[in-house]
Formats: sequence, C-alpha cells, structure tokens
Amino acid sequence: MTTMTDTSNAARFREFKMPDVGEGLTEAEILKWYVQPGDTVTDGQVVCEVETAKAAVELPIPFDGVVHELRFPEGTTVDVGQVIIAVDVAPGSGPAAAEPEAPAPAPEAEAPKGRQPVLVGYGVAESSTKRRARKGAETAPPAAAPAAVQAELNGQGTAAVPEARPLAKPPVRKLAKDLGIDLATVTPTGVGGVITREDVHAAATPSEPVAPSAPSVAPVVAEPEVPVQQGARETRIPVKGVRKAIAQAMVGSAFTAPHVTEFVTVDVTRTMKLVAELKEDKDMAGVRVNPLLVIAKALLVAIKRNPGVNAVWDEANQEIVQKHYVNLGIAAATPRGLIVPNIKDAHDQTLPQLAASLGELVATARDGKTSPAAMAGGTVTITNVGVFGVDTGTPILNPGESAILAVGAIKLQPWVHKGKLKPRQVTTLALSFDHRLIDGELGSKFLADIAAVLEQPKRLITWA
Repeated sequence: MTTMTDTSNAARFREFKMPDVGEGLTEAEILKWYVQPGDTVTDGQVVCEVETAKAAVELPIPFDGVVHELRFPEGTTVDVGQVIIAVDVAPGSGPAAAEPEAPAPAPEAEAPKGRQPVLVGYGVAESSTKRRARKGAETAPPAAAPAAVQAELNGQGTAAVPEARPLAKPPVRKLAKDLGIDLATVTPTGVGGVITREDVHAAATPSEPVAPSAPSVAPVVAEPEVPVQQGARETRIPVKGVRKAIAQAMVGSAFTAPHVTEFVTVDVTRTMKLVAELKEDKDMAGVRVNPLLVIAKALLVAIKRNPGVNAVWDEANQEIVQKHYVNLGIAAATPRGLIVPNIKDAHDQTLPQLAASLGELVATARDGKTSPAAMAGGTVTITNVGVFGVDTGTPILNPGESAILAVGAIKLQPWVHKGKLKPRQVTTLALSFDHRLIDGELGSKFLADIAAVLEQPKRLITWA
C-alpha cells in the first residue's frame, strides 16, 4: 500500500478499528455491512453487525464523513484492533493524493462532543495482529468505492450525496431485516421521525411473519442455517462464534469441576394456583407471570437459607469465593446458540421487579441484542428444559458458577395427596453442583428448600 506524503490528506481520513466488544474477546466475525463506499455516515450511526464468541453486536462509528473503503467483506473473522472501515471526514476539501497507510485513531478526548460509547472496551489500543479469514472461505478483496466517489477523490467531479438513512433503533432494524422490510419504504410514526416496531409490522405483508419468536429458556442450541445440497449424505457446519465458545466452555466446565447432580420430584399444584392468582393481581399488571418467576424466587429464598451454594472455587488462589449477591442466570436458546444472560442483584428485587427483569431479559434475547456485559458475572443459573416437554436433565455448570438448576415439564400426574390418590401438577427438579465446595448435605438442603417453597408457596413469606 502506498504511504501518503501529503499531510493535508492525513487529517482527511479516519479509520475505525474492530473494538473489544466485551470481556477481553480477541476477534469477531463481520455478519453484515449496513453501509457501502460512498455512503454518508454520522457519529453514532450503526455501520455493521459483528458476532463474537458471546453475542451479536452492532457497531456504531464515532465520527462523521463519507465511507471511503470497507476493509473486509461479510463473513470474515477480524482480530480486535484491525481497521475495518476508512471514512473521508472532509469530502469537500479536494482530491486525495493517496490512501493513508494506517493513521492512528483519534484519542478518546478528541471525539466529537455528545458522543456516548455504547460498547464494552470501546477504543482499544492498537494491535499488531493480522486478519484471519474464516475457515473454508476465500478472502475477498476490499470493496472499492463507486465511480462517483472515485471521481471526487481524483478531482474529476463531485459525488452525489446519498439519501439520509432512516431513523430506527437497532432492535427495530433487526426486526425489519428478519421480515425483509426496507426501512426506506416504512412511514415513521415515532417522535422525531423514528421508525417503531409497530411501523415495521404495519409495513409487513400478511404472508410474512409478524415477529421473531421468543427464545426458549433452555440450554438448547439452534443449528445454523446451512444449505443442504440435493442428495448430499452429510453436511459440514463450521464451528465458530457462539457455538465455538459454548463447546469450549462446556468442555472446560465438565473436566475442571467435579459435577454432582441430584433430583427431586415435587407437587407444584399450589404454585400453579399462585401463578394464576398473580396474573389477576393489579400489582403485577404489565409484567409477564409464569411458573419460572416463582421458581426463580424460590431459588433466591433457598440461597438465603443456604448461602454456601452461591460461591465459586478459585483454583489459582486455592480459595472459595463466597458471593454476597445473586446475579441470576437464565439459560436461553436463540437462533445463534446458547446464551446465559443474568439478572444483576436479583436477590434485592421484589416479585414484580423480578418479573419485569425476566421479561426484559427474554425480549432482549429475542431481538438478538443481549450484550456481553449482560452475560458476565453470573453466580447461579436456571435452565428450563420443561418448555420442550422434557422431564429433567443433568445440566453442566456455567463456567464461573457452582450450581445450576434444571426445571422439568409440569404435568398433571396421579399423586398421593392427604392420603388419597389425586391428579396433581408435578415436576422434577435437577440440581448440578461443584462438589469441591458444595458437599452432599449442602446441595441436598438447597434443592429440598426449593422444592419445599414450590410445594408450599407461602414459604416465600415465612422464609424470606
């Protein structure tokens, strides 16, 4: 690449590097570009969507200008610190002598006023790492600027300014993408001309789906969509992104923490009656009430009675780290794979607050916008395999945690109640725990307390 000698052009170009979008990740795959060379971009505008080992994240650009070059095509895995897009920040200042070699990104303090970073680790230090293209894919050359833009850069004319990008929040853009709706054709009704979810739904044809379905709250990973050739006897699916992280985490957890799993079958008829009553309670208006809400509250009560469960083994320091807070993880299966976002400080939340937090967690996962920060720092997890009609399972611990509760399907079964055989709502709970710090007595008491609360929900009050 030619080194630029004209210092007047050096200030003209800005380059945006792949940021560390969370928890020290080293790479991300570019899923989709939302801009092309010649497009006008503004500070804070989302320019691309990338997938890390934890989540899909949309990247906003921190300055204004006209896109000069996209350095990598869609489907390429890029190391953190690599330049992914070059922007001409002074398109009207005359021709450019040459393309900049690699001008350093402007310091954080020089960012335009009003900029609000929305990513974890925004503004990473320069890296000497090189791009690594995804396995099995040819590395396409960088996209070239259209003729009109090249003419401007060569002093031969002025490029036409593209039309303004429709205003919409990232979840709304994702919805429009899933429905195949061009936002430019949607009439906005939101404040300031912002396109809302309702606007996108209104633009969808009756034959199209109304919205992406909510993710199942369970540790099941959806297979990526891979075209199958007619008559093929096998299909190979690249292991990358979220699925790759899941595999590494599960193997690491299974072979570093000695797992023990215990089971209990419990009559939850009274819990189901409580759920029905809560749905009619005016204090719970506007939030979703389901059995998972009561189960989560029962687990929090059981942790209060058995705090030793809410801890983790520190191998490096040979210590047991006792947590005095509960970040409650909820395993969710999404189209991109398993994620385990958690509710921060769930132990301090009232039942209505916990219901609202669960609803927000599911809605965010449904839109594919769960942030890496939302999946960090969990202390204990619930996985609901019952939504698939499964009675129970032996869940593997989420890395960094020492207990995970699997909830089976709630079914009407014959049960001896008050000395008589009656049909009752019954489920099976399974608790896996790290036997290095949770012995059989502690694990059994914890699981028995959860079951006791679900059998007699009034213990939510008497034990709280």
